[in-house]
Amino acid sequence: MYFRRIYDLREDGDITQKEIAEYLGIHPNVYRRYEKGTREIPVSLLVKLADYYKVSTDYLLGRTDDPTPPGKR
Repeated sequence: MYFRRIYDLREDGDITQKEIAEYLGIHPNVYRRYEKGTREIPVSLLVKLADYYKVSTDYLLGRTDDPTPPGKR
């Protein structure tokens, strides 16, 4: 699965892949594969990304166009 939204959020925030990888505690090459969709994102890291960007996991997964996290609606 290609995660366009994690790429777009990162780019919109002028954040490097290296910075996000450090936040997640992974190698930048692993994160790069997440963005390209050549490697699946573990749920724990998906949740960390949603918290970092203050969006819902459903938004990151493309299941909704509403980025509002649960409890904030």
